[in-house]
Amino acid sequence: MAAGGNAIRGTRVGAGPMGEQDHGHHADRIAISYWDAMGHETVRYFAAGVDEAEIPEIIDSPHSGLPAGRDKENPPAVAKTEPYKTHLAYVKERRTDEEAEQLLDDALQQLRDRRGQA
Repeated sequence: MAAGGNAIRGTRVGAGPMGEQDHGHHADRIAISYWDAMGHETVRYFAAGVDEAEIPEIIDSPHSGLPAGRDKENPPAVAKTEPYKTHLAYVKERRTDEEAEQLLDDALQQLRDRRGQA
């Protein structure tokens, strides 16, 4: 028969007289529900004695990654993202040759004015 260590048969390693209540797992808590724009509900628990100012108004929803607020009827809106621009869209936004020449002339004139003042 092989026996090892000094543990008493039938006990778990690390088990002791302390129960969960001694670890704080049964402390008085309040549940706060948060909703995101997709309608997902997330419940977070806070200590019952925590100040209302310490409870966040908005969290990141683990379901969607969107912001979630405490108001079910008016959750935070989905962030608007800019659509991807193709190279052609950037080319269309470029200035005309006349505007580019005018900008270059203005920049050169400003450099000449600064050199003349120095």
